[in-house]
Amino acid sequence: MRTLPLAAAVLLTGAAPARALVPYVYLPPTREMQAAGLGIAQAAARLLRLGQADDAARLAELTVRLLPEDPRGWVLLAEAQLRSNNLDQAQVALERAKRLDPSNPGIWFAEGSLALRNGRPSEALSLLRRGLELDPKNAGAYFDLGNAHIQLGESGPALASFERASALRRDFWEAINNQGLVLYESGRSSEAIKRWRRVLAIKPDAAEPTLALAAALYETSPQNRAEALQLAEKALAADPNYVVESFQKEQLWGPKLRATTTRLLAEPALKTAVDRANANASGSSEQDGEEP
Repeated sequence: MRTLPLAAAVLLTGAAPARALVPYVYLPPTREMQAAGLGIAQAAARLLRLGQADDAARLAELTVRLLPEDPRGWVLLAEAQLRSNNLDQAQVALERAKRLDPSNPGIWFAEGSLALRNGRPSEALSLLRRGLELDPKNAGAYFDLGNAHIQLGESGPALASFERASALRRDFWEAINNQGLVLYESGRSSEAIKRWRRVLAIKPDAAEPTLALAAALYETSPQNRAEALQLAEKALAADPNYVVESFQKEQLWGPKLRATTTRLLAEPALKTAVDRANANASGSSEQDGEEP
């Protein structure tokens, strides 16, 4: 899995329609302006929790007009913008927040997560490490750090980062799942299987570790194949997108796991489940032509 909702102390995931940010002339806010701005920010945050990113972005823009020197408003605006994938606008807002509050580790973590989404893992490493200097016990930041190392092909540091994340937060199943991804690609299948079974003890209905475990069991021994087929059918019913190889790759599945999964899903006993998943997968049109 590549991402959580953008992991760190400041939790960012998306955005509202793109708008140019206008320059601001700073005037110290009156008490009334400050109260109004904070009230509008609270309303924007409630709208974000309800999934109403467009309305939240409009309120967040009003917040930063009223309180342009308050970094919380800019972080809120960035979050709203990210909800609609307006990544450039979110970057501008985060940079403004960081200028106002450079010692806030959450802003560094959020920028690191954004760099990951933009396909800049080396930059993400630098930003996340700076944030970890300020907050060395942030599990979400270590998770993103591990994902950056995976993108750079650095399996050892990736595994260490995911293990640090799950040590800090014992129920951090996404980090344990990604340990399995690294271990499987490194030829340590039995250890990967243990990680995915551990994940399913925490999150029994999670599609990704269910299908990954199914593939690993299928490849390990003929005695495990009945369980593998059952798990694969369950995983595809939970999230049909995992039938698509390009989607697996987006979740940072390596070539070995993707190839094993392809062989598993070619089993005649899974034909009905695979056909149904292909019909329901949002990315099914991308399946053909995906490189291994």
